[in-house]
Amino acid sequence: MDKKLKNLIKKNLEELKAIDTKILDLSKIDAFTDQLIITTGTSKPHISAISKKITEVLKTNKVKVYGYEGRGSKDWVLIDLGEVVLNIMSSSARELYDLESLWDPNL
Repeated sequence: MDKKLKNLIKKNLEELKAIDTKILDLSKIDAFTDQLIITTGTSKPHISAISKKITEVLKTNKVKVYGYEGRGSKDWVLIDLGEVVLNIMSSSARELYDLESLWDPNL
């Protein structure tokens, strides 16, 4: 992942008080993306605010968004940037789907 893009996303997630952000390197796995970012929002409004702000920041920085799933969802929003996929999840959805153990080669 481009270091600038990674830092841009990470900085904005921190500013928006996203919880327990993990960045998984999937580049060595035959997968759909190079980097998988997983973070948690505390409520539907928080998840919505995070996704809206990140989308605005990406647009301002001329980063192409290939897909956006879950707009208005209380549990999970996915933003596809091609080489990066950002998952903004509620704690219950994150626990249920457990993407870290599914995709993290170190677990």
